[in-house]
Amino acid sequence: MAGDPSSVLMALGLDREAEQLYFRLAPVSGHTLVGVARLVQERPDRLLRALAPLQERGLVTFAGERVVVPPLAEVVSELVLRESRQAATSAARLGELAGAVPHLVAAATRPDEADLSDIRPLDGELSAGGDPLELLHLMLRTSRGDMLWLRPDAWAMPRESKVSTILSEAMAMGRRSRAIYPVRALTEAPEALRTRASLGERVRVMSEVPTRMFILGDTHAVLPEPIGFADSPRVHVRQRSVVAALTLWFELLWSRAAPVPELESGGGRPEERQFLLEQLMAGATDEVIARKLGIGLRTVRRRISSLMSELGVDTRFQAGVEAVRRGWL
Repeated sequence: MAGDPSSVLMALGLDREAEQLYFRLAPVSGHTLVGVARLVQERPDRLLRALAPLQERGLVTFAGERVVVPPLAEVVSELVLRESRQAATSAARLGELAGAVPHLVAAATRPDEADLSDIRPLDGELSAGGDPLELLHLMLRTSRGDMLWLRPDAWAMPRESKVSTILSEAMAMGRRSRAIYPVRALTEAPEALRTRASLGERVRVMSEVPTRMFILGDTHAVLPEPIGFADSPRVHVRQRSVVAALTLWFELLWSRAAPVPELESGGGRPEERQFLLEQLMAGATDEVIARKLGIGLRTVRRRISSLMSELGVDTRFQAGVEAVRRGWL
């Protein structure tokens, strides 16, 4: 019915009778129900029943006893908006349900208990709340071996000084500690890194650290659920094979992370000099270096210029050659 305005109402799911009623009501909008019934020659009770599908779609409303017929364009616009909101909500809900499907499928792969000779729960739990520092104390007392840390943002947490105290006590007992930080920590938290290094912790940096995590020996591993930067809920794993797998992952990240010579030697303010030189040698752009360091582009360019002046060179290639000659790389 191209060109026929009634096709809009048909598209809204109205039948021909409801459509005709709408166009009979439009010219008498604002009259009382009794008055409208008289004008369209219907009994008020029958008219009220016939209005139901129009009311459902917002094509007819009531202001007290008066029948109001809003402009058709306004009604259609509101209906489109309502449907779009419902579609967005449905899409979000479907996304959540889709995310649950793999877990349902995984749960269905459990072997039948009749086929197993020994069933025991994994050692660990998912928890929230409590005192994280007290938990760390307890785990240190009940574990032996190296302490391994992924610290994407831990230096900014209010309990950082207390964690350093706990670390100091553990290292005084002969335990070793290694930690990986994002490169931006060199500029955002140099004092925190120097404090940890002064205690004897070995520090390395990489572009991005994907999650918080710490591992104590071969008996404890703690990380957020899901992995990331949240404090809770947390997964505390004591299952040795899982702890070993997380340790292997840490060692892989450690092998890819860059040492900070100023910290390795136990003194000096942590600089990004070696990182800058490595990035220059790799051909990284100033924009990439700025993003990795978490600082502004102008700051990066100023520091590169200062570094090249210190080396007495004019080009980035010459900077790499001179740095190697001096033993900086």
